[in-house]
Amino acid sequence: MAVLCLGLAACKKENQIQPETTLFEQKLNNKAATGSAQAIATGFPEDFESGSKTSYTTASITLSSGSWSLNDALIGNLAADAKNGSQSVRIRNTGILSMNFDVNGADVVSVAHAKYGTDATSTWQLWYSTNSGSSWQQSGSTVTSSATTLSTITFNTAISGNVRFQIRKISGGTARINIDDFSISTGGGTTTPPTTTTPGDNSHLLLGNPSNAVASTSYPENYLMERTYYTSSYSKSRATPNWVSWHIGSSDLGSASRQDDFRADNTLPSGWYQVSNSSYSGSGFDRGHNCPSADRTSSVTANSSTFLMSNMMPQAPNNNQGPWADLENYTRSLVTAGNEVYVICGSYGSGGTGSNGGTTYTIDNGRVNVPSNTWKVIVVLPNGNNDLNRITSATRVITVNMPNTNGLNTNWKTYRTSVNSIETATGYDLLSNVPVAIQNAIESITDNQ
Repeated sequence: MAVLCLGLAACKKENQIQPETTLFEQKLNNKAATGSAQAIATGFPEDFESGSKTSYTTASITLSSGSWSLNDALIGNLAADAKNGSQSVRIRNTGILSMNFDVNGADVVSVAHAKYGTDATSTWQLWYSTNSGSSWQQSGSTVTSSATTLSTITFNTAISGNVRFQIRKISGGTARINIDDFSISTGGGTTTPPTTTTPGDNSHLLLGNPSNAVASTSYPENYLMERTYYTSSYSKSRATPNWVSWHIGSSDLGSASRQDDFRADNTLPSGWYQVSNSSYSGSGFDRGHNCPSADRTSSVTANSSTFLMSNMMPQAPNNNQGPWADLENYTRSLVTAGNEVYVICGSYGSGGTGSNGGTTYTIDNGRVNVPSNTWKVIVVLPNGNNDLNRITSATRVITVNMPNTNGLNTNWKTYRTSVNSIETATGYDLLSNVPVAIQNAIESITDNQ
């Protein structure tokens, strides 16, 4: 439970003062604590009655509120579609329903939802973007759709300024859900601040935001990037993630093949350097995944998401293809054995030894930092619900710290260490959403299983 220094914004720790509030805190500070007066945003509620889309193929359609993108989703009008009126949105797999436009402020968002016909239960999340879709973050907790009739859930968002929203289906496989009557209340005056909630089960930041990363270009060295399949803190100057965090459950491991579509991340803020698929060429270092390809095989889209260069770090081949890969395989074996895992990994320092020998500090003409160390923390839980509450002092936590060199021992267990040691090396506060007493117990132990 260390304090983030490393040139990033100062963190709040115990009695220390945090000079910079998070975006969420800023939004709440701008709201009065009493009274309420709300207005519905123009064009809302969106009832999905005015458009037509009969295919799950990704496409945008114009509705009464504006343009919406439907990815693995369509406009359903069958008897099995739960709907108010004649139509609603039907989403399958890990599809996404997304606004292609902004509204000015959103105090409350309400959504009608249900499962489709006799399909199995699925879960989904509400996400929002305040920079025209360049990056996203989750609002509220994960929602379960288990009933066949529509019910309405309300999210207290308390967002000022331009914002857009999307619905992300995150589990249930081919089971489908219906979404209808999407409403945004903009607020006509003041409103009561919403209660801060911990992310729900399977959320990539369930265990905490290790560096208090923020989705704002005011924090270029600690820039929060919310993805459907993982979440990261990105460093503009290093051109690599500081850390990446994700959840692995059995539904994440499917039959989708490795896409190998390494590519620049064009969602980085305007003016930021975009590392390309050839930036590592000839450097002696692998394009090393933070969130691995094989952890995301539920769909082609899921697997492809891991090949963005913003998910890569220059990794010594015998690190990446040796003990690092072995640990990745072992982690997935834990999942297939009946567990779910939460993983946080990253890199730190400068200077590694690749296949060209010597110590290399940067590649790509000085634009990409080569780390000295790669690290990973894995929290293992038997399959179940209420994950955060199930973490105890006896929960297994696997932590490794590997030098980024080509002379590594091939047994990943050689590099096991404690969470505390990673916090000391990086300045991050890992597992910060876990109760402090439990943190103290599990962060000080080195796994020996």
